[in-house]
Amino acid sequence: MNLDQIRDAVTPLRQSLLQHSLYVRMDDAAALRTFMEQHVFAVWDFMSLLKALQQRLCCTTVPWVPSAHPAASRLINEIVLGEASDEDGRGGHASHFELYRRSMIGFGADTARIDRLTAGLRDGLSLEAALRASEVNEAVARFVQHTFQIIATGDLCRIASAFTFGREDLLPSVFQKIVDQLDRQTGGGLTEFQFYLKRHIDLDGGEHGPMATRLVADLCGDDPAKWNAAREAAVSSLQARLDLWNAISEQLN
Repeated sequence: MNLDQIRDAVTPLRQSLLQHSLYVRMDDAAALRTFMEQHVFAVWDFMSLLKALQQRLCCTTVPWVPSAHPAASRLINEIVLGEASDEDGRGGHASHFELYRRSMIGFGADTARIDRLTAGLRDGLSLEAALRASEVNEAVARFVQHTFQIIATGDLCRIASAFTFGREDLLPSVFQKIVDQLDRQTGGGLTEFQFYLKRHIDLDGGEHGPMATRLVADLCGDDPAKWNAAREAAVSSLQARLDLWNAISEQLN
């Protein structure tokens, strides 16, 4: 029942995302490149949500001690396996972020901003400093900052809900149609992106989505306050995605 209440709370936002004008405006190669250059930041910070859960639910320190949440630990480790080291279509393995970045390069999208962010973080910059160094636009920066505000709460139920309801791939079928059409127009330039989308559809729909939903239910249990926190995080995360979609759509317009 509590999961149904969260789904009911986010339904209007999901519908707004599914019916967004962004998809109509993403009608040529240049528009898709512009989208990818900004959306890649959402692909990147998704991994920080996942790693925040892994740090809290699985022992990642030495000396090792048993997890206080063994069932949740198993779920998260299985999701990390797929998201951080999936099959890459070339006989090797790569994170979904790396698959996305590779698809950008193959399609001629600019990776300079996201590369400056990750390089700055490797060099020890704070998130805020790395975002400034990346010169990303304000809408993308706000989206990333919202993600890290959720992480900073340290609230497992909020983080798990943002991960499950706010970052579950809402629109694979919509993107698949756009990418397939543009791939035909560009003579096969989107083969890498098609592979990335297929992996998301296969894993999120068949495995990771149900796993993440179970995780939220296990963490919240019978505590109304935890369920309320999970609902708030789900709604605010989808609102952040909608705000990002609005900003990108305006830019394309």
